[in-house]
Amino acid sequence: MRPVHIIGGGLAGSEAAWQLARAGVPVVLHEMRPLRMTAAHLSGGLAELVCSNSFRSDEAEKSAIGLLHEEMRRLGSLVLAAADRCRVPAGSALAVDRVGFSAAIEQALAAERLVEIRREEIAGLPPAEWDEVIVATGPLTSPALAAAIRDLTGAEALAFFDAIAPIVYRDTIDFDKAWLQSRYDKSAPGGGADYVNCPLDREQYEAFIAALLAGETIEFREWEKTTPYFEGCLPIEVMAARGPDTLRFGPMKPVGLRDPRTGRRPYAVVQLRQDNALGTLFNLVGFQTKLRHGEQKRIFRLIPGLERAEFARFGGLHRNTFINSPLLLDDRLRLKAMPRLRFAGQLTGVEGYVESAAIGLLAGRFAAAARLGCPAPPPPPTTALGALFAHITGGADAANFQPMNVNFGLFPPLAEGGRRLDRKPLLVRRARGDLARWLAA
Repeated sequence: MRPVHIIGGGLAGSEAAWQLARAGVPVVLHEMRPLRMTAAHLSGGLAELVCSNSFRSDEAEKSAIGLLHEEMRRLGSLVLAAADRCRVPAGSALAVDRVGFSAAIEQALAAERLVEIRREEIAGLPPAEWDEVIVATGPLTSPALAAAIRDLTGAEALAFFDAIAPIVYRDTIDFDKAWLQSRYDKSAPGGGADYVNCPLDREQYEAFIAALLAGETIEFREWEKTTPYFEGCLPIEVMAARGPDTLRFGPMKPVGLRDPRTGRRPYAVVQLRQDNALGTLFNLVGFQTKLRHGEQKRIFRLIPGLERAEFARFGGLHRNTFINSPLLLDDRLRLKAMPRLRFAGQLTGVEGYVESAAIGLLAGRFAAAARLGCPAPPPPPTTALGALFAHITGGADAANFQPMNVNFGLFPPLAEGGRRLDRKPLLVRRARGDLARWLAA
């Protein structure tokens, strides 16, 4: 049997390769790192996490992303299996040891006899003899391939900036000022107080905002100046510029927390989340930034508890690219202008690690079905997988297409209606039933 070629060994490409191999279809997985690195990656490992280490909420009953976790587990997702294996404390969220997670993905694929991993860049369109290709090169697609796709489709790739939060060493946090607690004391099963909390009073908060607004940032290159940010991943200083209380009602909101020293809720709080299995590294939650490195050290050390913090990684900024999927892709993720090419992952305009892997999962299943001559109906739009898929393949307005996380707003309305407070459990119940019927068929 001729192999399916996958370009890109990130979360989407790795998940697609796993799904193909599980279906008995041979795969050649092409990954250009470490031969050619990107502006954001630090290693050549498959499925390296370059931003947060969180896959967000794991509560299927309460969140669309938690439901997507559940659905992917039911479909045998490698990414979710590796995440569960490498889980670190993060309250009700699913966060992972990023090094262990990447290693688990690479070990699983390297051990799979139907998967061949080739370390090489595909510079331009793949050879014509590759009749079934999944392009999962992610938001940092190599310039040569991105240019070839633009030339082929006649449509410009869209772009947005994605910012990375800094990471500090736990033993440099001052726990005479900071304390451990999850918001509302929520934690994963068997877990405890998972977040480090650094409290700020009003005067400290206002001084911190002023420093953020005055901080020196990385200047944009000419071609970057018109690129929009993704609203779900704004740099901390951009949020601060939107108003003095924006951060206090955003990533620095103090709700669900009590400072054990005062017994009161602080005016604002900075939370840090464990970033590795050893518990030696913690990232500043929601603190994506484009501040210069020296400014990050100076300004973030104004936070009580972080006055002597040492940084394992500073925050950064890179430009992400994605295609106008509702215009360019068909209902099996194939490029209309060249159907032998399927697209997967963040390049399709989904936002988030899990969403990217989910589209990789579907691309792998579609490619496997095509190779085996089997039908491959998309998942029902009433499921988390199906709602996300439907959004990028026609549900979104192509004229205003922007990256999207999975959310209950993408799901078809309930036939029985219902009050807003009742809606989520009803949507979840419907999704579970419809996914079960789809899998059985």
